[in-house]
Amino acid sequence: MEYPCRWIYKIIGSDDGAIRRVIEEIVKGHDYTITPSNVSKTGRYHSLNLEVLVDDEGHRTGIYDKLQSHPAVKMVL
Repeated sequence: MEYPCRWIYKIIGSDDGAIRRVIEEIVKGHDYTITPSNVSKTGRYHSLNLEVLVDDEGHRTGIYDKLQSHPAVKMVL
């Protein structure tokens, strides 16, 4: 893999707005886009795709770790 490159994370949580705020807080200052992905049948869970320009592997895994450890996020793929 060659860096910098664009990387896509799928982020799942119960509150679409809270997930968006978390993303904006974590990747603030970087080139990124957020797109809706899916909503569970019951509407309880929402998933968003985050595409962001990552500088290196440490940056990529750092974003993952910050997203995964936030209470508003249930899962990051």
